[in-house]
Amino acid sequence: MREEPFSPQDIRYLNLLRKQYRTIQEASAEVAHLRAVLRLPKGTEHFLSDLHGEHAAFLHILHNASGVIKRKINDLYKDILSTHERDMLSTLIYYPDEKLALLKKQKVVCEEWYRLTIYRLVEVCRVCSVKYTRKRVRDAMPKEMGALIEELLLSDGTPDKEGYYREVMQSILETGQADAMIIALSRVIQTLAIDRLHIIGDIFDRGPRADLIMDALENYHQVDVQWGNHDIAWMGAAALSEACIAQVIVTSVKYGNLETLEVGYGISLRPLSTLAMTCYGDDPCEAFLPRDNGEELQDDEMELARMHKAAAILQFKLEGQLLERHPEYGMESRRLLHRIDFANRTVEVGGTVYPLRSCSFPTVDPADPYALTPLEREVMDRLVLEFAHSEKLQRHVQFLYSAGGMYLRCNGNLLYHGCIPMEEDGSFAPIPVSAKSCLSGRVAIDAADQLARQGYFAKLGQQQRQTGQDFLWYLGSGPNSPLFGKSKMATFERYFIADKAAHAEVKNAYYDYQNDEETALRILREFDLSDSGFIINGHVPVKLSKGESPIKAGGKLLVIDGGLSRAYQPVTGIAGYTLIFTSHELNLVAHQPFESTASAISSEQDIHSVQSLVKQMPHRLLIADTDDGDALRERIDDLMALIEAYRSGVIKEARG
Repeated sequence: MREEPFSPQDIRYLNLLRKQYRTIQEASAEVAHLRAVLRLPKGTEHFLSDLHGEHAAFLHILHNASGVIKRKINDLYKDILSTHERDMLSTLIYYPDEKLALLKKQKVVCEEWYRLTIYRLVEVCRVCSVKYTRKRVRDAMPKEMGALIEELLLSDGTPDKEGYYREVMQSILETGQADAMIIALSRVIQTLAIDRLHIIGDIFDRGPRADLIMDALENYHQVDVQWGNHDIAWMGAAALSEACIAQVIVTSVKYGNLETLEVGYGISLRPLSTLAMTCYGDDPCEAFLPRDNGEELQDDEMELARMHKAAAILQFKLEGQLLERHPEYGMESRRLLHRIDFANRTVEVGGTVYPLRSCSFPTVDPADPYALTPLEREVMDRLVLEFAHSEKLQRHVQFLYSAGGMYLRCNGNLLYHGCIPMEEDGSFAPIPVSAKSCLSGRVAIDAADQLARQGYFAKLGQQQRQTGQDFLWYLGSGPNSPLFGKSKMATFERYFIADKAAHAEVKNAYYDYQNDEETALRILREFDLSDSGFIINGHVPVKLSKGESPIKAGGKLLVIDGGLSRAYQPVTGIAGYTLIFTSHELNLVAHQPFESTASAISSEQDIHSVQSLVKQMPHRLLIADTDDGDALRERIDDLMALIEAYRSGVIKEARG
């Protein structure tokens, strides 16, 4: 019996709960169900980072669950099916629509093939579903096929029901539903193979179609995103920060990757092209050329170089204006346009004077170097409208805000993209989240998260919105940004200064402490996590080819940027990592390069993945051991209070 009386607030809450559980019997049944759920094995979590627009490789990894589905098929059928048959079944699960069409064209499909294939898919689905409740499995099924799939999954092979299930299968074939059943089963398998997906930042830039990755993520059954520095630039651009818009365009043009902007988000760069031709039509733009391999430049490559330079000068001007508004950022040294000596063709950077490779700045007025020309202002205004009216971009960024954040505490682990900024002595460094005060550690990163949201959701025209917009830019480029983690972004220097000493970007002291176990434990404690947890980090590619290990700090810090982006693969020696956290163990899966979706479908070319054990759990983890378990226990306590309120007469049961 309850010792303390129910407070008015308790009664208000329990009356709301009464609408769901109208009687003692209903509430008691739910308590029994939730207590049983606590005894189920923990769901499988997959962690990936630094996708960088590589949509084809990422989607394949998602479809094959980082090799998990192939391993389950091999376990089931290694002594029954040939390697080719197992590969065909795997590919059918990954790409059911496309593979079915190809097999039909190859005359492989017949009634017996359908019968065997559906039977095998049901077996694979049954293996993937064993750790879930029936409701969870049912929720993964399409409504129109759910009842049939459930019947097939519940088949126990007993003689009493053999005729029943044989008739179910025959009906599927005779009514022309075999293709739909194969497609539905394949998607259920994909859904059940990964319980929860964590993306540790940097979905955008470099690769061709970040928007297609975002399409997949916003429709995924359970996913979260820890923002990366490249993501935050796009978020700032969608928030209509002019500095972020310029930065996004520069990065896109620099890598010759305009598909995400123009095709994915429908943002026209014609205004920029007009500016480039008008102001830089006779400019050789040497430092802005898309390549320098001795080949003759094509007209479109020269146009791209001019657009690149036009956008870069816009970026330097807008960033200069922003930094003048925010002396608290401590980045006055990054305002470089007014440090150019046009007569002597030099620039002063960090107290050193460097000769310029080029002194062609046709839109820069030495008397007011950060002012936009009338044409630049017109172009910027049109670009702001393009970003504001891109419905798909705005929808994707709203998803990043709702499903993402600066960090995540999940099942005892700490997930973040970049770093926890530190001083050289290992103390937490201040982050300029306010013009009046600097905070450090978790409280600062929480404040940074709030400011980033303010930059998008505060009303346009209000100071709150401007402050938040500017801070979004800082998060992508600032020296003490948790997402950036370097002293500066030496973009101007790489374009205009030949001396590579000026190009140096010093990493935050955090990276000097990455192999220090005590520092990792101190970070975990800062976020109220126990020493048994792990830090899961992205951002900096692991140079596996040079002997670097992704497992650092005595095993407490796992860096999972393995180079899914093709640009980093020569450095990493692999093509990405997936960290997989099951109820039994923590595994790191290293992927080899992905050839193409077409090869995967036609030739059953899968990504070769090698799995290595990070940690064996001391006992099998249950839902009771997870954050979901904590939430379920709270729900059980609430329901027990409701039952007690019913029994004591404080609240009456609802009937009918």
